[in-house]
Amino acid sequence: MLNETHHWVRGNNGDKMYQTIDGNATKRDSRYLAITNAFLPGEDSVAEQMREAFDKIREGRAADIGFLYDSIEAHPKTPLTPEAIRIVLPKIRGDAVWLRVETILQSILDTTLSPSRSRRMWLNQIVAEEDAIYGPAEWDVLRDETKVLAPGDEIVMGFDGGKTDDSTCLIALRISDMCAFVLGLWERPDGPAGQGWEVPRAQVDSAVHEAFSTFEVKGFYADVALWESYISEWSDAYGEGLAVKAPGRDAIGWDMRASQKTSTYAHERLMRTIFDQKLCHDGDLALRRHVLNARRRTNNYGISFGKESKDSPKKIDAYAALLLAHEALVDLRARGRKKRKRTGRGFFL
Repeated sequence: MLNETHHWVRGNNGDKMYQTIDGNATKRDSRYLAITNAFLPGEDSVAEQMREAFDKIREGRAADIGFLYDSIEAHPKTPLTPEAIRIVLPKIRGDAVWLRVETILQSILDTTLSPSRSRRMWLNQIVAEEDAIYGPAEWDVLRDETKVLAPGDEIVMGFDGGKTDDSTCLIALRISDMCAFVLGLWERPDGPAGQGWEVPRAQVDSAVHEAFSTFEVKGFYADVALWESYISEWSDAYGEGLAVKAPGRDAIGWDMRASQKTSTYAHERLMRTIFDQKLCHDGDLALRRHVLNARRRTNNYGISFGKESKDSPKKIDAYAALLLAHEALVDLRARGRKKRKRTGRGFFL
């Protein structure tokens, strides 16, 4: 039995304790049970490691080793009010009937304790880190798993590419409802399979051509870093038919390094869209992971984004691709507003 594994961190050798228990259980061909409150993201506790391992299995990025993860979590938008807590808490506590709702409510309403602690302790919610741009509450509420991208749909696309360590992603935003879909995500595998791995550029190139043949692509913004030659070829092939064109040298290339001011303003437009719940998505788990990995970076022009650290394995490339697709849609709609509607009437003097 592993108890309160959200407290098992490197500083108290909790990670080594977990490894020892796992080894002993494996020798005896037995199992172990871990019980915990919601972990605090960023502490790299055993509870956080277990959740990340479970998410990898769900995404198909790791083998299913019979890992059972059972967590009843309150809806991200659950308010910390007496009325809501009295309804929600009995559902969250499960068979832990000894947890008295009124006693816990007193703790939740105690202003000396942070709301984030109450959400982790009593609602089992994974609360975002302080510098995270979004938490599950902001992103998950936009999920609509009934949404499906169909051939012939009008879309705009965003692309952010890597070579070895960084991921490469192609995102589509449907113009009619601003719903996001992952058309392709290429990431280095964990473990030995990732040694010497490089992004399969031929597959990425094929995915772009397939998108143009399947959907009505009205705009396509792609970060030029490491992919200049491909972007030039895509622009030559499809640029003339795009309704909106990137501000760079060709119709597709959008250099995120060129202007901190431009990229920051584009990011703030995306943030407003997400916070105002004007964007939706189909629940793609990989996109969710990248979005929640994005960290707030403030500069002279406003709020930009970045990884938690330069060498962090927590990728954000799908979020960058989403930003570029969103910017293409913003420009497309602005272009439409600037167009003067023709009435068919003429005036002669």
